[in-house]
Amino acid sequence: MVVTQSCIRSDSMELLISYHRNPSISLRNRLVQIHSGLVRKIAHQFSHQCAEPYEDLEQIGYFGLIRAVERFNPNQGYAFSSFAVPYIRGEMLHFLRDHSSAIKIPRRWQELDKEGQKACNELTLTLGRFPTDTEIAGKLEISVQEWQEIKLAAQNRTSLSLDATISQQLDCPMTLGEALPCPHSTELQQQEEDRQQLQGAIDQLEEKTRKAVEFVFLKELSRKEAAKKIGTSPMTVTRYLQRGTEQLLSLLQRECNPRLIPAEYKRGI
Repeated sequence: MVVTQSCIRSDSMELLISYHRNPSISLRNRLVQIHSGLVRKIAHQFSHQCAEPYEDLEQIGYFGLIRAVERFNPNQGYAFSSFAVPYIRGEMLHFLRDHSSAIKIPRRWQELDKEGQKACNELTLTLGRFPTDTEIAGKLEISVQEWQEIKLAAQNRTSLSLDATISQQLDCPMTLGEALPCPHSTELQQQEEDRQQLQGAIDQLEEKTRKAVEFVFLKELSRKEAAKKIGTSPMTVTRYLQRGTEQLLSLLQRECNPRLIPAEYKRGI
């Protein structure tokens, strides 16, 4: 039996819908396994631009994938991969940034690194080939192990180039700068997450209260129009709105996000 990419995407979306309706660790883990290729591809990209091991980048990337699974709303109509990639890249970039800022090379090692580069050039001219670590360490009169540690520290200290091109072996070559989410896209992503979280809180309201909130604040109907649709009076709609606003504040404060209540919600009461 041949399993096509469209079948895989269809199965994945069904699982995403199931997880959105009823989250569980087992479902989340299945989704992470299905989309693990995203993490491996991005880890492969970054591993060519830094000294961090591929395995470490891959493990960090899974944290981003898990966050994406937990926050994805399948009702929005966009592909999960487009939603997940910024999360995966973001985790890896935070990891690289934190590690590079924590690296402090002793002054002695900095001097030995410069002397080692000079010794390497001199030995290359003398030997007619690139010298071994043993030969360079001998010229510097230090152990081979110390020279290798100096080289590793210098590599890890090297800044990532935003213009560096990802390995040409990939299907879609790109620069590291292109992998960075721009401030505008990050802001849009945050707004979308806030909107989804607010909608999730609205969905928890009692039916008539929810309808009043949606009709007046989301669909911008008058209270008279909302009352007609709900089958009640405008005064009752006002009470529903007041109750709904209070309940939304309570729900979002529990999630440490009271800022998600738009100002017009409060002005409308």
